[in-house]
Amino acid sequence: MIVAGFGFRAEAPLESLRAALMLAQQGHPAVTHLATVQGKLAELLPLAEALELPLRAVSPDALSGVITPTHSAASLAAYACGSLAEASALCAAGNGGRLLAPRHISHDRLATCAIAEGPLS
Repeated sequence: MIVAGFGFRAEAPLESLRAALMLAQQGHPAVTHLATVQGKLAELLPLAEALELPLRAVSPDALSGVITPTHSAASLAAYACGSLAEASALCAAGNGGRLLAPRHISHDRLATCAIAEGPLS
């Protein structure tokens, strides 16, 4: 399983989510799942539908304390993890998951995406 984890602002358009995914995915295997925190699923659904990929919800409790290579003050304050994108990707990938690409930020800075690989299907 290759998971693209996302963090984004509420006003992030579909183009920002796509741009962050394109940046993160370069040079990595094709993504098989998208993931984000439960409270943001509705905003990520249009991308999942456009790409015909399943969407995984990650509980806020699961994100808390996940160690990530990058850090955002907003993610730390809201979710107690360094990067919502990285933590979402790792949590959705399951035990034994590993980060393939740290978070990449869309050019408009409204969305981030990280890629993780895991054993779950």
